[in-house]
Amino acid sequence: MSDFELIVGIHSIEAALKNPKRDSFKITCTEEGKEEFIKKTSISKNEFNTFNCELVSSHKLQEEGKKLYKELELDFQRIPSQIFLKTNPLVTYDNNWLYEQIRGSQGLKILCLDQVSDVHNGAAILRTASFYGIDIVILPGKRSFGFTPSFYRIASGATEFLNLVQVNSLPKIIAKFNSLKVKTIGLTEHADASLETNILDAKQNLCLVLGKEETGISNAVLRLIDYKLSLPSMGDIKSLNVSVAAAISMEKTFGHL
Repeated sequence: MSDFELIVGIHSIEAALKNPKRDSFKITCTEEGKEEFIKKTSISKNEFNTFNCELVSSHKLQEEGKKLYKELELDFQRIPSQIFLKTNPLVTYDNNWLYEQIRGSQGLKILCLDQVSDVHNGAAILRTASFYGIDIVILPGKRSFGFTPSFYRIASGATEFLNLVQVNSLPKIIAKFNSLKVKTIGLTEHADASLETNILDAKQNLCLVLGKEETGISNAVLRLIDYKLSLPSMGDIKSLNVSVAAAISMEKTFGHL
């Protein structure tokens, strides 16, 4: 695991700079990139000047970015908006932190992603999760999307406002949820009927589980879930992109609580 992350995208950089859990910042930008950033964000020129910032030419900015991509073992993609941020990795939590939160709370909104691997889908889902005020997002430690510059750009800063938990075994987590009285709801085409909203209780901790793009929720996880949620098609197309399905299912599960 690298000791730094590279963030691109104006709004993603702004959110990271405001995240108190990140405490190491190095901004690289052109003069034009700096002006555009200040113009489009709520960070003033005086505040921007308090950060460690290196002003460079457009060519050097891309070359510096290319070096950092190589250090992260990523294929280089041209830096947008003439600015990027090098910062310490995003803080994530473990099983024990998760269980402590559940024991001491009621009405938690939890989202669990089972092997969602596409960066675009993962970032879009987390952006929607932030929109719906999700309290905790659970991600598998393996077979999941990574926190790459592209991910941060697409997420548009959403990750800075979410509590992320990375776990090794999702079946173990769901099984533990049953003993902690967390109500689990899985989005799956194998559900016999749509989710009835009368089973939802704003005072109960709820967890919505979304599965992998092509295959859905794994059988090991699905068999442990309390309730199944389906999204019946009303047209000729029978399936949705997982990020779109995620938004609809979050509305159905959490939107009225």
